[in-house]
Amino acid sequence: MAGKHTENGDAGAAVAVDDPAKVRNVVLVGPSGSGKTTLTEALLTAAGVLSRAGSVTEGTTVCDHDPAAVRQQRSVGLSVAPLMHDGVKINLIDTPGYADFVGELRAGLRAADAALFVVCAAEGVDAATIAVWEECAAVSMPRAVIVARLDHQRADAASEIAACQEAFGAGVLPLYLPARNGLVGLITQRFFDYSDGYPPKIGQPDPADLEPMTEARNELIEGIIAESEDETLMDRYLAGEDLDQDTLIEDLEKAVARGSFHPVIPVCSATGVGLAEVLDGIKRAFPSPLEHPLPEVTDPNGQSPEKLKADPDGPLAAEVVRTAVDSYVGRVSLVRVFSGTLRPERPVHVSGHGMAERGHEDHDVDERVAHIYSPLGATLREVPYCVAGDLCALTKVGSAETGDTVSAPEHPLLMAPWQMPEPLLPVAVVAKTRSDEDTMARNLARLVAGDPTLRLERNAETHQLVLWCMGEAHADVVLARLRSGGADVDTEPVKVALRETFAGQAKAKGRHVKQSGGHGQYAVCDIVVEPLPRGSGFQFVDKIVGGAIPHQFIPSVEKGIRAQLERGLLSGNPVVDIKVTLVDGKAHSVDSSDAAFQTAGSMALKEAAASGQITLLEPVDTVLVRLPDEHLGTVLGDLSGRRGRVLGTEADPSPGYSVIRAEVPATQLIRYAIDLRSLSSGSATFTREFSRFDPLPQNLAATMT
Repeated sequence: MAGKHTENGDAGAAVAVDDPAKVRNVVLVGPSGSGKTTLTEALLTAAGVLSRAGSVTEGTTVCDHDPAAVRQQRSVGLSVAPLMHDGVKINLIDTPGYADFVGELRAGLRAADAALFVVCAAEGVDAATIAVWEECAAVSMPRAVIVARLDHQRADAASEIAACQEAFGAGVLPLYLPARNGLVGLITQRFFDYSDGYPPKIGQPDPADLEPMTEARNELIEGIIAESEDETLMDRYLAGEDLDQDTLIEDLEKAVARGSFHPVIPVCSATGVGLAEVLDGIKRAFPSPLEHPLPEVTDPNGQSPEKLKADPDGPLAAEVVRTAVDSYVGRVSLVRVFSGTLRPERPVHVSGHGMAERGHEDHDVDERVAHIYSPLGATLREVPYCVAGDLCALTKVGSAETGDTVSAPEHPLLMAPWQMPEPLLPVAVVAKTRSDEDTMARNLARLVAGDPTLRLERNAETHQLVLWCMGEAHADVVLARLRSGGADVDTEPVKVALRETFAGQAKAKGRHVKQSGGHGQYAVCDIVVEPLPRGSGFQFVDKIVGGAIPHQFIPSVEKGIRAQLERGLLSGNPVVDIKVTLVDGKAHSVDSSDAAFQTAGSMALKEAAASGQITLLEPVDTVLVRLPDEHLGTVLGDLSGRRGRVLGTEADPSPGYSVIRAEVPATQLIRYAIDLRSLSSGSATFTREFSRFDPLPQNLAATMT
């Protein structure tokens, strides 16, 4: 909220930097409960931004300000917390660790130039965190590992470091080792004593710490030399030369910035252990925006302009990475400036393209930026400008949605959208009263504008309003935000649109004859209905001879039949894959009309349905499930129980993973996003794509007609 002070201390004034080299954008990644938000609080306190750290359990942290986050005691949205350390502005980007909020994580990765992977010293490394690590590795994003919560009763830093090395692969080596109430630096060979809190006192390590330190130090030096590709240093090391610290640190920073070496730092937020080392590591080893490649940018015609860079004097190119609605100031857009400088009281061009399938129609609008803010969680602190490489917040830019590009009106630009996962859990919502419908519509528009992982579908066949969410936790947050906005809504079971077809040939007569004084109605048509192969649609064949039905009324018969196909016959679902042949009929020179023959055509089809066998068809989706091999048998058995047909299983490019290809009825996939997560301990993912319609088993069809 604008101008709000945090409950855990005065946030103070914001600082606007004027040089991208003095900015570090760092996203915190890790599973829920690993300690990311608590670490952020500790770093803010260490840097003097807060007078005391808040508590996740008490709901007083800077980053978890959303009521849903306070209620669930876990992050549900991305939050930015900037601090100054040794002349450098560090934008800490705290992201949720729960899989349902992966869209917030993706936004954080887009806004950042480097990542801190936070793992709990007592929990190991989960599959979701490994997947994000591999994603960062694919684009060579610099990464470091924080082994947090050293005060946990089951904490085992050595085992956790070994688990990280196994999970994340080569280049993951500890830079410090925990010892007593502090850390031992393997390069500096100094003891950082946190007995009296932050900042640490620096001294000599205890003799008992030297033996384990020596072996770990040799591994670290060899790793630094290998990843920095410094052949001269390797020769000196192999010759037995004692390498000086400055040279090792310089090569370490090069390897980290290049994304090939990943230091591990043990941290305890409660005691302050490791905080100084984390801040120094971010400043010295992580790259500035000057070293980070910009997303692909085009002009409105799809042409690539001159290559942009993080230049405050360059063309304005910024991106909305998150959109929220504040009860006091309205829409708040979190923006990463990639090129140029955002200034208040200036016009900007807002462009959004490529998200129409998720409810974000293409738009190009000129707006005026009134004020620019530096966000600290929910607190907005005004700043005079925001240069390339920095993050800021804009308010009341009404057309801005997550993923939009902000550029200069005279030079409009468009950034390529980042990849977002497909929401796979449908939730049908309905307003309790008519007066709630308008409020619900407004709130839904705001939520969809801010959350690219939320898709809104108005199903014309089932007449339901369906929210496609990432999972139950995501759905709970969305519904809570809907209700907090004043809309009283309920949920109802999600319906799956079925189809009807004919199982065999049927003959019928449609006779519409009425005479009640004045102009009458007269139309008779004889039809033959035959089933067609799946996916054939509808065919109409005219075999009238001798003018039994005048030529001008034959299209009327077809029109009436098509209308009835849409309305359905037995279950109210559309009829598909049939051929209707018009073979005979009768007309009256005065009473026959277009409307009469439309009615006769409709009646003939209903008569055919009464005499023929109607089959219900259900949609079948092709499903791809990516999962660890250890869960293969369980998931295969579950798919069979869903009437699924497994088409094959193949090895995934990632070792230890497989991909199942199967065909599964859509009615069996409504809650599959939840069930699959439970079956695989959250390690499996799936995609679905409509394949075809297949006959519904008779025992199930009987319950739906």
